[in-house]
Amino acid sequence: MWLGICFRQIWAKVVISGLNWRWLLAFTAVPCFLLLPFFGITPESPRYLCAQNRMSDATLVLERISKTNQAALPPGILTYNRGIEVDQSAPTCEIDHLLPVREKECTDDNAMSSKSGSLAALRSLLSRNLRRSTLLLWFVFYANSFAYYGLVLLTSQLSDANRSCASGLRYVKSEQDASLYKDTFITSFAEIPGLLVSAVLVEWLGRKATMWCLLFTCCGFLGPLMFHQSEIWTTGLLFGARACAMGSFTVLCLYAPEVYPTSVRSTGVGIATAIGRIGGIVCPLVAVGMLRSCHQMEAIIVFEAVLCLAAIACMLFPVETKGRDMN
Repeated sequence: MWLGICFRQIWAKVVISGLNWRWLLAFTAVPCFLLLPFFGITPESPRYLCAQNRMSDATLVLERISKTNQAALPPGILTYNRGIEVDQSAPTCEIDHLLPVREKECTDDNAMSSKSGSLAALRSLLSRNLRRSTLLLWFVFYANSFAYYGLVLLTSQLSDANRSCASGLRYVKSEQDASLYKDTFITSFAEIPGLLVSAVLVEWLGRKATMWCLLFTCCGFLGPLMFHQSEIWTTGLLFGARACAMGSFTVLCLYAPEVYPTSVRSTGVGIATAIGRIGGIVCPLVAVGMLRSCHQMEAIIVFEAVLCLAAIACMLFPVETKGRDMN
């Protein structure tokens, strides 16, 4: 991901200097089409196939996986129990097992449509046992996306705001494109130390502590930007803030699937990720709109408030998943 982001900065400088931003969007969309053939050869989830009563197909996928990993499957016939249990205190929340008996026929009660299965999973997410984790995850995903994409926008907008507001103009187009691409390229590399730091801390401090530590540290880097700083200081502070935001977001993506039982894991993580995208949609109103109106301090305060609330939300997560078996 970070390699693609860094390459995009170089590509943007080349394309926009000779063409315009529309061509840049067209060129950056080309790699997406290269991914399309891979979707056809990607194996389906065995659990999904079981839920659709396609036991033979699920067995073939598991056999292919075992062959690739050079490991033998447990003896027996694959069976599937659709029972859903979301009690986090229980050792297991559902039973997917292999039994050394003939493959039994699935009853009509076990045949569940995709629609009813999704509704049942959504009800489970908001059940008494999972409601707290679900709501906190929704907010933390929203805050992380808001902060991450906001920091990407701040790299260019702070430079423009410092020049235009200092000159008494509401907004002027930056003429120092070379400096802008350089700053964006440098801050993009912040994701490398962010990933490395999060990888170390997550096994040392645990998931929850790593997230709130990185979020509070991100606030510390953003604090001085409430006031006008030199270009070097601005780039350095944004570098640190973006590294922390990337690290926190990475740990969050690791933590969320570990919280949910298998029966609702894909639905829970999918909804949380979608809510996070809302944060990415909203952040330009602050990172762009407020800075172009010369409200730099107010914009940074909004980011600080969101990050602090997200850090507190991480502290309130009911489950620490470090060393905990997944249900």
